[in-house]
Amino acid sequence: MDTSVQKNDEFAKLSTWNRVSYGLGDFAQNLVFGTVGGFLLFYLTNINGISAGVGATIFLVVRWINVIWDPWVGTVVDKAKVTKTGKYRPFLINFGIPLVILAALLFLPVAKVLGAGTIATTVYATVSYMATALVYSFVNIPYGSLNASLTRDETEIGKLTSTRMMLANIGNLLVYTLFPLFVQLASPNAKLTDTGLFGLKLKLGNYAAPEAAGAWFKVYGVYMIIGAILLFLTYRNTKERVLASEEAAEQVKYTDLFAELKRNKALQILGLFFLVGFTLMFFGNTVWPYFMQYNFGVEGGKSALMASIGLIGSIPGIFLVVFWPRLRATLGKKGFFYTFLGIFVIG
Repeated sequence: MDTSVQKNDEFAKLSTWNRVSYGLGDFAQNLVFGTVGGFLLFYLTNINGISAGVGATIFLVVRWINVIWDPWVGTVVDKAKVTKTGKYRPFLINFGIPLVILAALLFLPVAKVLGAGTIATTVYATVSYMATALVYSFVNIPYGSLNASLTRDETEIGKLTSTRMMLANIGNLLVYTLFPLFVQLASPNAKLTDTGLFGLKLKLGNYAAPEAAGAWFKVYGVYMIIGAILLFLTYRNTKERVLASEEAAEQVKYTDLFAELKRNKALQILGLFFLVGFTLMFFGNTVWPYFMQYNFGVEGGKSALMASIGLIGSIPGIFLVVFWPRLRATLGKKGFFYTFLGIFVIG
């Protein structure tokens, strides 16, 4: 009997492997879209020769399209029928594979063929980024819904949250610490350079030079293969137990979110928080490689210290999350939220 959907065990205890398997989805999505958010604009301006203003406009336009697109995707996901493989899990495979392919094409060295900074290169960047962002919604939204379908047990939910955040932060380590290092290792004209990692010296090339376009594509391509495997593991090793009835799902409408947002003041506050929080986080991630380029980079922007500085920021996020359930129990949900919100603002 297929056990991907178990409606009668809504307060199930999750095994460590169940929690890890779900968290691998966060890991995978950080490899895919974390790298895009952190380095695509840098790639477009330095490698493809697109101006910063045009690149930022591409990002802004696609994000505004997502404002309309995502609620519609949420409606489609909510109205999806429960199959033998579940309601949310099929999205991870059906859209996960197209996602990693489209994402890899973002770093395809098209400037060598279409020309740096040309209209053709700009159009390619716009269309490929828009396609990737739209498909990503069909992975990220059902993945978030899958979280609530695994169990109703609050203790298990706390453990699951800690596990997924730990794996998400490991994904961030691969993005903000190791990705630029790997690209520099694969870049041409490499020179022996001190990485800042405990005296480690490696032959690193200039990853901000147009000649490094192939290195970006190769490294990100490997990341996408890993991401596809991780999404499959999430699909394979999770089980949906808490699902809305088909009658309730049929009644879901696109306008429900806006009606609820208008009526629910608490949701408005929470939505505003996420809007500001994710805007600041996305802004910080995007300007990070430029900050390194203009403050620490040498020879055209080769940021040899990016790996070591990124490591300092990543390590606490990986190991401190194991204390979250205990802290939340001690401080309460509001106290826990305000404490880490304060740390986030200071940071």
